[in-house]
This record gives sequence, structure tokens and C-alpha cells, in this order.
Amino acid sequence: MTEGTTSAAAAEGADTLTRLEQEGDIAADYLEGLLDIADLDGDIDMDVEGDRASVSIISDAGSRDLQKLVGRDGEVLEALQELTRLAVHRETGDRSRLMLDIAGYRAKKRTELSELGAKAAAEAKSSGEPVKMKPMTPFERKVVHDAVKAAGLRSESEGEEPQRFVVVLPA
Repeated sequence: MTEGTTSAAAAEGADTLTRLEQEGDIAADYLEGLLDIADLDGDIDMDVEGDRASVSIISDAGSRDLQKLVGRDGEVLEALQELTRLAVHRETGDRSRLMLDIAGYRAKKRTELSELGAKAAAEAKSSGEPVKMKPMTPFERKVVHDAVKAAGLRSESEGEEPQRFVVVLPA
């Protein structure tokens, strides 16, 4: 690459980082307002992970209050993530892929799903048969696909939402 191309790529990367940081700021403002309305205590942590903004709501007072914002099986968290993405879209005009975590729910879920994906990959390797998993959300399927890929196998999603599931394919 020439020096001009390198600096153009660096500028584009910096623009992307700035855009993602802006998404995080908009999301944080929106979520702070939500916490005030709900009269819940929580601190907001922003980061950029890969190609998406990541916002977490954490609490020093224990996460029991924040569990209301997670809901059963993360259903409320998923809805809040979509609302937060819409708030970002309204401000920027761009579709957001922002990831929201509350009280460490997604981080814990990611660990569990990675282990589940690795276990399914090991089963597919040893049996030589495809392994069908239970229906999952898009977030859950993405984590499982990544774990299967890390184990050296392929996987694909089948079915229609909300019954879409991962199939781990043997080598």
C-alpha cells in the first residue's frame, strides 16, 4: 500500500471509531434517562468492541434491581437493546448494531454459550453426525457459531424466528 492509501485507511478507521463512540454516547444518554424514570441506580460503561458500540449498565448496590431490566431469559434486555438502537438511529440516521448488557447478563450468557458451542462441536466431531441445538436468539446463535468456528468446524442456522436454531456440521 502507498502512504496515501494507508493514511486514508487510518482516517476511515478513526471515523468509524468516532461514529461508534458517538453511538455509545447517545445510548448512554438514553439509558440514563430510562434509569431516572425507573428510579433505578446504575452506572453506564461504554466501549467499542470490534465493529460495534457496547454499553453496559452495572450497579454497585448489587444487580437485584437491574434484574428487572434483564427480565426472564433476557427478554426485557433484548427489548431495551432494540429501543436503544432506535434512539441512536433517530439521532444519527444510521442503523446501529450497538450491544447492550445489563448486570453482566450477556457476559455470563456468552461464557455459557461458548461452552455449549464447544461441547456441540466435540459431539459432532466424535459422532460424525450433525448436532441440532435448541432455538436461540440471534445473539445466542452468533456466540455459538463463533465457538464452533474456534473448534474448527462449521455451523449454520436453520428454521424461522423465533424457532431458529444452530446445526453444527461434522468435518
